[in-house]
Amino acid sequence: MNDIEVEEALILPTSFAQQRLWFLAELEPNHPAYNIYRALHITGPLNRDALEQSFQCIIQRHETLRTTFVVVDGVPMQSIAPALHFSLPVVDLDPAEFERVALQEVRKPFNLAQGPLLRASLWRLDEQTHILLLILHHIITDGWSMEVFFRELAAFYQAAVAPDMLAATSLPTLPIQYADYALWEQEWLQGEVLAEQLSYWRKHLAGAPALLDLPTDHPRPRVQSYHGAHHTFLLPHTVLDQIQALAQREGVTPFMILLAAFQVLLMRYSGQTDIVVGIPFANRTQEEVTGLIGFFANTLALRLSFPEHASFQHILQQVRELTVEAYAHQELPFEKVVEDLQPERNRSYNPLVQVAFSFYEAVQPSPALPGLTTHFLEGLTNTSSKFDLSMLALPPAAQQQTLPGAPNDGLMLEWEYNTDLFEATTIQRMATHYATLLQSAVSQPEQQVTEIPLLTEEERRRMLGEWNATDTAYPRQMCVHQLVEVQAEQTPDAIAVTFEGEHLTYRELNIRANQLARYVSLLGVGPEVLVGLCLERSLTLVIAALAILKAGGAYVPLDPTSPPERLAFMLSDAGTPVLLTQENLRLDVSRCSAHVLYLDQLETDLVQQAQGNLTNTVTAQNLAYAIYTSGSTGQPKGVPITHQNVLNLVSWHTRTFGLTAQDRASHLAGLSFDATVWEMWPYLASGACLILAPEQARFSPTLLQAWLLAQHVTLSFVPTPLAEPLLQLPWPAQTSLRWLLTGGDRLQHFPPATLPFLFSNNYGPTENTVVATSLVVTAQKQADVLGLDAPSIGHPIANTQAYVLDTHLQPVPIGVPGELCIGGESLTRGYLHLPAITAERFIPDPFSTKVGARLYRTGDKVRYLPDVSLAFLGRLDFQVKIRGFRIELGEIESLLHQHPLVEETVALAQESSPGEMRLVAYVVSKQTAHATSNDLRTFL
Repeated sequence: MNDIEVEEALILPTSFAQQRLWFLAELEPNHPAYNIYRALHITGPLNRDALEQSFQCIIQRHETLRTTFVVVDGVPMQSIAPALHFSLPVVDLDPAEFERVALQEVRKPFNLAQGPLLRASLWRLDEQTHILLLILHHIITDGWSMEVFFRELAAFYQAAVAPDMLAATSLPTLPIQYADYALWEQEWLQGEVLAEQLSYWRKHLAGAPALLDLPTDHPRPRVQSYHGAHHTFLLPHTVLDQIQALAQREGVTPFMILLAAFQVLLMRYSGQTDIVVGIPFANRTQEEVTGLIGFFANTLALRLSFPEHASFQHILQQVRELTVEAYAHQELPFEKVVEDLQPERNRSYNPLVQVAFSFYEAVQPSPALPGLTTHFLEGLTNTSSKFDLSMLALPPAAQQQTLPGAPNDGLMLEWEYNTDLFEATTIQRMATHYATLLQSAVSQPEQQVTEIPLLTEEERRRMLGEWNATDTAYPRQMCVHQLVEVQAEQTPDAIAVTFEGEHLTYRELNIRANQLARYVSLLGVGPEVLVGLCLERSLTLVIAALAILKAGGAYVPLDPTSPPERLAFMLSDAGTPVLLTQENLRLDVSRCSAHVLYLDQLETDLVQQAQGNLTNTVTAQNLAYAIYTSGSTGQPKGVPITHQNVLNLVSWHTRTFGLTAQDRASHLAGLSFDATVWEMWPYLASGACLILAPEQARFSPTLLQAWLLAQHVTLSFVPTPLAEPLLQLPWPAQTSLRWLLTGGDRLQHFPPATLPFLFSNNYGPTENTVVATSLVVTAQKQADVLGLDAPSIGHPIANTQAYVLDTHLQPVPIGVPGELCIGGESLTRGYLHLPAITAERFIPDPFSTKVGARLYRTGDKVRYLPDVSLAFLGRLDFQVKIRGFRIELGEIESLLHQHPLVEETVALAQESSPGEMRLVAYVVSKQTAHATSNDLRTFL
């Protein structure tokens, strides 16, 4: 037993560092995160009594080893016992069991009030082989102190086994004790000294980010756990040689080079340009404390800002200056910095510093015990991490001292990480990326830090090539309407489209579309001519869309339920010479010069037109339709889509979902939602039956389910907000529905395992013709394997490339967020009449060898998952999705500003319930009058 004498205990103030650890222990009692240990392997005739006596001598020599902590008037104080009766237990153990048993000991918490805060045990593997395990709480020790402890252990053991058992050690008398240092610190750190020290750190850390938001594999727990693991990575000696050569040229140290590269890595991973890294510092500047055991170690919060276009050379010099300045102000305890700055407190992460970096030129050699061979065991797995992430660099000399027999041929990097945040594979990748970055930086320090490669050549080849190898043949020279004409010839009597009891066969659909096409051709409709299409859900809607294509034109879908002002703008902006609509809609056409055709009044004229297919000059490169999406300038943007774009979608859809003429497909989307394109043309091009859903079924999960079952629908696209509750309904085991597709918004939940059909999640901007990526989602499969809380958006579809890039268009590693940029054959021309915005969003493809290849910058934030599917994370700008509709908050704000009574406004997307978003706008009315909510709704 190790018993502390409590009589006549000396009560003295704690140091600032001890105060912080005491408060942490109060917040998280019985936690082993701050247990420090060393395991010493001993071979030879060990004198166990002498070893125990040596421990007793060290404990008596250093008051801190006899210290516990009590609370006096609400303040933690050191309670120093006059003596501690120590005994060293000896345990026989199978060598194979040592690590398991030792870890159990390491994980046992200390009680700071009861103590002792030191534990030691001797594990006997055989008569000549022992392992000494020493464990102390960090509140009474640090890394330097452990060196002191074992150095003195060797001295006392030497004296104990000498012929004269009373032989004195060579150790000098300690000039002070740790408690004296704590008192000095309290007295010294006042007045001008404190003001000068605080002034520097206030200036250095003013406005520093509260959190270095590294991409993690798991959500951050509400309370920091300190669960940890280690990963070791060895850099070749050639890199170390380059580091030393660069250090000489630039007048820096290898430590500064390694730190600079580490901060560049953190910048590239997090996307933040303001990085704070903790630098552990021994803090033994006074000669009197060099031989003391105690908690002296300090943390220096080194903050680095990355200017635009900075080179590694520039960053390196900045790190040099910051390091020198920080060393000059090293004596202010980190705890005082935190206390003064009062950063945002959060129990889920450390204040100010969540990532640390350290560099050991040399480490403690194993103690020289007479007649014995000793070395420290480094294979004992540490299962705690005080930071989210930290890296320790060990040059060859330090490795030799730490690991006897080490290859002495490179730089060892030891990564410690929080396992509640990171998977081992993520840290392994990060270590590889650090090595790649470092090697490139030291060989070409003039490189801009944003352009230094992170990915290995193999990673880059897979990411840019293998993961985007989607080339697939499809009928590139045909037009969409020609595919429908083929079906009309092959299965003329098959039902093509049906709606509320009415239907058209493929022959009837083709004939009526031909007749309308001839009629609008007489009005000048042909290739590249945009034709407005504003109709309620009906068979006529399908006829009209097909007719416009047959005439060679491109339709512009206009949802009759859209606000009148929006419809008027789109008609004017598109410059449609012809508008197909119906009389009861009463559209405002005063701002456009379109020839308006009310199709419900043209039946007599249309039946007189010829019924055969038309011959015109339209090609696959001509437009098929143009659809309007939101715009941040306050006006919608028109996106023109070619036949070739649509054909790639149709061809991929047909193959992927196995379309046949026996399929019955639903049509739910509104006319202005580009999913209506996806719902219509793949099925009509395949000879399937297209069933238009009634209005009441389009918004009710229960009514929609009943309708799908009653109509024997086999494939259905359902917008995400409606699909989520639809999937949760009970489904009969036997159903005609074989595939449910969703898209248009972020899918929040995995489907139930009992679904009797397949379920596919799809993603795609209008600018890439409806769908860009797709994934078959199975119940909890990804959640279990990848630790996801929501399904991913899958992989790029046929003839589509999807890249995850940073703001400098550099590919980012797996797990790191970036902007999704899309290329390939579904990419549209750009925006109607908006060349500047087109040039901004549609950029040259830097990864393609094809002449004229482009990428579309979606503005969507995504990341690669380990299975190389894409996880959708949100928007990079102020665009949001509400019930599947893409909305620019800037557009809402711009429109509200136009109201004569509105002074200021801000629009937000708020979560009204889990997974449900609503659009909210706040306004400040002008002083002369106030706008009511009804006024604003009517205005919008």
